[in-house]
Amino acid sequence: MGRTSKDKRDVYYRLAKENGWRARSAFKLLQLNEEFQLFQGVTRAVDLCAAPGSWSQVLSQKIGSQGSGHVVAVDLQAMAPLPGVLQIQGDITQLSTAKEIIQHFEGCPADLVVCDGAPDVTGLHDVDEYMQAQLLLAVSNLGCPCLSLSPSSDLRLSLSYLSCPQALNIATHVLKPGGCFVAKIFRGRDVTLIYSQLRVFFSSVLCAKPRSSRNSSIEAFAVCQGYDPPEGFLPDLTKPLLDHSYDPDFNQLDGPSRIIVPFVTCGDLSSYDSDRSYPLDLEDGSEYKYTPPTQPPISPPYQEACSLKKKGQLAKETRPQDCPISTMDTLPKPLAAPQCHTLLASEVEDSEMNCSP
Repeated sequence: MGRTSKDKRDVYYRLAKENGWRARSAFKLLQLNEEFQLFQGVTRAVDLCAAPGSWSQVLSQKIGSQGSGHVVAVDLQAMAPLPGVLQIQGDITQLSTAKEIIQHFEGCPADLVVCDGAPDVTGLHDVDEYMQAQLLLAVSNLGCPCLSLSPSSDLRLSLSYLSCPQALNIATHVLKPGGCFVAKIFRGRDVTLIYSQLRVFFSSVLCAKPRSSRNSSIEAFAVCQGYDPPEGFLPDLTKPLLDHSYDPDFNQLDGPSRIIVPFVTCGDLSSYDSDRSYPLDLEDGSEYKYTPPTQPPISPPYQEACSLKKKGQLAKETRPQDCPISTMDTLPKPLAAPQCHTLLASEVEDSEMNCSP
C-alpha cells in the first residue's frame, strides 16, 4: 500500500493534515464544542494526556487567541512546543502536577479540564479495557469513592473506565466550581457506574459521540458541566477512586445506583462519515495533493525498533522452512507395540510348580 492509502480509508486523518492539526482527534473536540459551547467564557483550560497535542492546538486557537486565555498541557511524554500552550511533562496522579498547574494559573482554578487519554491498545480486549479503566481511575481519582466495588464485581467494570477517573481526580484539584470536565470513556456494559460517580460531582452529565469518532468504536466522551462537589469533600490524590479505605459514611450507597444519561451525537450529520472510504478527489472539487503529517512524534516508543529494522539488526521470526532440523525429527514417532511372549508347555509346567504350596 502506498502512502495515500490511509488518506482514502480515513478522511479525518487526511483533513487533519491538510488543516494543520497534529491528529484527527482535533475534530472530536471541535464537534463537541459545536454541540455544548465548551469554550464560551473560558480563560483557563487544562489538557490532560495531551500528546501529540491536537486538543491543545484547538484550545490554543479558541481560548489562547483571546489574549487573556491560558492553556496548560500535561503529559508524561515529550511534546513539540505549541504557541500559546504551556507544557508540563509530568504525572497526572501526582499532587505536585496539580500544584504546578495552579501555579501557572497564578493561583486561580481552571474553567475547563479535558482529557483524551487512552493507553496503547494491545488487541486483547480485556487487557485494553482494564488499562483504560486504570487510566480513568487515575485521572478521575475523585478522593471520594461514592460507589464501591465488592471483590466479586465483574473485572471488566474496572477495565473500561480508567482514564476518566484519573483525570477527574486531578480535575477536582484544579477545576473551579461550575467548571466543565470532558473525558474519553469506553461505553462498556457497566458504564452507568461511571455516570453515577460523575453525577455526584457535576450537575449535568451527558454521553457524547462526535461524528469523527468511528461508529465501530466503543469510544465516547463524558461531558460534565456545573462542577459542584459534595459538601465537605476534600480532594486527595493519594486515595484511589474505588477504594474501601475511605470513611464508611462516604461509602454507603445501596446497590450500583445505576442511572441513564442522555446520549448525544455531535457534528453535522451531513459531514464525512468516519467509517467510510472516500476517493482522493473529494466532492468539493479540490484536487488531491499528498500532505505529510503536521508534527512527527518525538521519541516514540517504536523509534529504536525502526532504527534496528533499517540496519537489518531487528530479530526476525524463524519460519519452519528456515529451520535446519530435519522434518523426520519433528514427526511424531509411533509408540512401540508391547512384545508378546508365548509360553511353551514346559514353561507352563515350571510356573505351576513354582506356584504350588
